[in-house]
Amino acid sequence: MGQVLGCVQVDQSTVAIKETFGKFDNVLQPGCHCMPWCLGSQVAGHLSLRVQQLDVRCETKTKDNVFVTVVASIQYRALAESAQDAFYKLSNTRNQIQAYVFDVIRASVPKLDLDSTFEQKNDIAKTVESELEKAMSHYGYEIVQTLIVDIEPDVHVKKAMNEINAASRMREAASEKAEAEKILQIKRAEGEAESKYLSGLGIARQRQAIVDGLRNSVLAFSESVPGTSSKDVMDMVLITQYFDTLKDIGASSKSNSVFIPHGPGAVKDIASQIRDGLLQGKAAE
Repeated sequence: MGQVLGCVQVDQSTVAIKETFGKFDNVLQPGCHCMPWCLGSQVAGHLSLRVQQLDVRCETKTKDNVFVTVVASIQYRALAESAQDAFYKLSNTRNQIQAYVFDVIRASVPKLDLDSTFEQKNDIAKTVESELEKAMSHYGYEIVQTLIVDIEPDVHVKKAMNEINAASRMREAASEKAEAEKILQIKRAEGEAESKYLSGLGIARQRQAIVDGLRNSVLAFSESVPGTSSKDVMDMVLITQYFDTLKDIGASSKSNSVFIPHGPGAVKDIASQIRDGLLQGKAAE
C-alpha cells in the first residue's frame, strides 16, 4: 500500500537499496522514504546490518595423517557505509565465506599433528579471521569474530586416544599403589624393629631383675640358715624353677608333649647342667 502511495518503510538495523530505472540510486536508512514509482524509483532489496553467524564443518587431514572435522563459527555483518558493495558484489555471502574458511583450514591444519591442532586452535581461528577480514572487506562485510568451536577426530582415532589415556592413568595408579605399599612395608618394618628393640630391653630388664632376686634370695637364705652354702641355695632355687616350669607346661592348653628325664637323680643332673652352663658362660665372657 505504501509503494502505491509512493512511500516505503525501512526497519531498524536494516537498509534498503533504491534503484531508478534499474540503476543504483541510493541507500535508504531506517525510516519512511518517498518512492515515486512513476519516476522509475523502486526498492531493489533490503540488507540486514545485524550480526549473523555461520557454522562451517570442514574435514581435513593433520600432519600425522589423522582425519579430523574442524567446526568453525563465523560471526559477520554488513557495513552500512558499504551497503552497495555488500548488496551487489556477492550473490551468496554464506557460500563465499564458507569457501574461504575451507581454504584457510585446509592450508593450516595439515602443517600440524593432531595434538598440536588441539593446542593451537586459537591460532587457527586467528588465521581464518585474518584471511576472511582481508577478503570480505572488499565486499562490504566485517568479520566480527571467528571461533574454532570443535575438533572432531575420526571415531576410531578418538577411541584409541581414550584407550591410551586410560592405560596411562591405570599405569599411574599402579605406580602410586606400589609406592604406597612400599611405604607401608617400610613403616611396618620400622615398627617391628622398634617393637623388637623395646622387647629386647624388656627381656634384658626382666633377666636383670631375676638375677638380682636370685642374689638377694641366696644371701637372705644363707644368713637365715647357718651352715648352708651358696651352692646349696642355688640348687634349691634351680629345682624350684624346674618344678615351676613343669607346672607351666602342664597348664598350657596349646603345649605339645615334652619328654624330659624325671626323678630325684634327674633333678640333680638338671641342676648340675644349669650350673655348669652358667659357669661356662661366665668363663667365656
